[in-house]
Formats: sequence, structure tokens, C-alpha cells
Amino acid sequence: MDAVSRTGGATTGATEQRLARLGIVLPSVPTAIGNFELGVVDGTTLILSGQGPVMEDGFLATGRVGDDVSVGDAYRHAWHTGLVLISAMQTMLGGLDHVQQVLRIFGMVNATPDFRDHPRVVDGCSDLMHQVFETRGRHARCAIGVGSLPGGISVEIEASVAIVPGWEPDP
Repeated sequence: MDAVSRTGGATTGATEQRLARLGIVLPSVPTAIGNFELGVVDGTTLILSGQGPVMEDGFLATGRVGDDVSVGDAYRHAWHTGLVLISAMQTMLGGLDHVQQVLRIFGMVNATPDFRDHPRVVDGCSDLMHQVFETRGRHARCAIGVGSLPGGISVEIEASVAIVPGWEPDP
């Protein structure tokens, strides 16, 4: 697997135009908090590292679902995490039209032991992917609860994406 480092040069294609029509503004991709890449490309698959919910104010949403975070707020946190993932796709691929298909979403919810609505939370990210990529946003998914997440964030989500044939990383 090759790590691909991209910091800009994104193109404006049909998917970016859809984002604009929807009034969706992508956040900047946060700096990694450890010794890992934003993502790696393996053949025709982009595997993105887990990301957290960067909110409108630029801060990460924290808290525990079932305790101090409601399901509705956690859904919104997962939606914002999806925005970060889409921004990472755009950064790494140079444009969102290079996404052939969102293959898989793996969502982790910082939840109390008795919380049972993890799928409803991760639906925030899934709904966003379908809204932005339409049928290309339909994906397989896993939604689990965990006892804690880095920095106390409420949600962390990673993604795997199929890349359109012929895509080449910038030199």
C-alpha cells in the first residue's frame, strides 16, 4: 500500500457543484494526532483514517452518547464527521468525482454501556454520503459502541472508497 500525501489542488467537478447547491461547506482536514496517514491508496481503493466531528466553530464535539449527548446531537456529530471524511477524499484524490463508490463506513460511538441506538447515530454520516454522492454514496456499514474515544470525542468514523479507474496521484 502506498501512502498518498495531498494538500490541495482539488478540482471543481459535478460532486463539488452538488455540495455548493446543497449549501455544504467542507471543513479543513485536521492534522493527525499520531503517527499515521490521512489515508492510503491500495490499488483502486482509498482507505481513510478515522476522523471525528469538527463542528461549525472548528472544535471537536465531545461527550458520551446516552449520558451528556443526545441521539439527535450525536447524529449531527456523525454528519459533521462525514464532512471531514469527504474533505479527506477531496484532499487525497484531488476532486470528489474521482470517488466511484463509498464502499464501507465504520462508525464508533462513545456511548454508555446501556446505549443501544448506535445505528441511528452513524446514520448521520450515512445520510450525508447518500446526499452528496447519491447512489455512489450507498455503502456497507458497521456501527459499534465504545467506552471512550481520543480526546473524548463523541463519534469516530473511518471509510473505504473505490476510486474511478484511471485515477493517478499527483506527482
